[in-house]
Amino acid sequence: MAPLRIGIIGSGAIAQVHHLPNLAILKDLFSVEMLCDLSPQLAQTVAGEYHVPRHTGDWRELLAADLDAVILCHTDPKTEIAVAAFAEGKHVFIEKPICFSLQEADKIIAAQRAAGTVGQAGYMKVYDPAFEAAECEAQSMGPIRFVQIHHLHTNNSHHLAHFRLHRSDPADLPAAEVEKTRAAREAAIREAIGEVPDDIKSAFGHLAGSMIHDLYGLRHLMGVPEKIVSTEIWYNGWGISTILAYAGGARCSATWVELKDVRDFKETLEVCGDDRRILLSYPTGFSRGILSTLEVQTLDSTGEAITQRPAIAWESAFVRELRHFHTCITENKTPRTPLDEARHDIALVIDIIKAYLNR
Repeated sequence: MAPLRIGIIGSGAIAQVHHLPNLAILKDLFSVEMLCDLSPQLAQTVAGEYHVPRHTGDWRELLAADLDAVILCHTDPKTEIAVAAFAEGKHVFIEKPICFSLQEADKIIAAQRAAGTVGQAGYMKVYDPAFEAAECEAQSMGPIRFVQIHHLHTNNSHHLAHFRLHRSDPADLPAAEVEKTRAAREAAIREAIGEVPDDIKSAFGHLAGSMIHDLYGLRHLMGVPEKIVSTEIWYNGWGISTILAYAGGARCSATWVELKDVRDFKETLEVCGDDRRILLSYPTGFSRGILSTLEVQTLDSTGEAITQRPAIAWESAFVRELRHFHTCITENKTPRTPLDEARHDIALVIDIIKAYLNR
């Protein structure tokens, strides 16, 4: 089978650190035919770096090209281009967050269903071998009593400094398009959570853009929560804590906080039952070749505490999700991270914010 012809919209960090290098590894599955960025110069430079034959500054030109699929990793919101991509009959991979509001989600999902093509959310942590092992452990344990998410974020520039990245020149960005994107983002956030102060907008952005990873992984393990017990927002929107209640009485305590110049990034998911404790630790998303780790704490037959550290398959979650995207297209399968399920995560982010506003 010939490789799928693919185009990428957005030539920034996630494209350069992960998608373009990984698609080169998967050259038997994908052929990157075209690259688009709002900055024509950046599109040209990155296309040259990765030997992509065509580039453009106009996403409409890319969608009109003879391509099987597109990856959307441009500046949010992605709704307009996602809907247009499905209208062109493309298979579409949408980097998180797929959108901000439920109204946007419904438009994207309706477009995907009308097209009958594959729509996959870029939820790479679900494809992480360590997460898959943790999910198996959680399914085999007794009732889950408590889950804790602990996400100490740091300025992404610390991690991106390890890579040779091409960046756009602000002078090369069309002012009208930049303003259109800014206005669309503001409108989408307003549609999601109403008119709110800047610190709440900031918290919403961190939930939708970063803590979304923790929330979709939590949904895979626990399902959709029954209610939001409480939410606290502090530090001008750079700190968020929430408690979620689940069927059967389980609770999840989840915290995301930005510590701008503490470079020891920490992101953990801890699942506790009566007989077992699972601790999953992730590296920063802007890393390559660093595995997530898993610890399982139990008692042995004599009642002594033991800690097991299962071996984790040495393959990037980003590579695995692209392999899955190819399989879904070529074998007409539904993705493990479909857009209609991603809607639950958009709803949860909104509800977490509303729990704070209505406290």
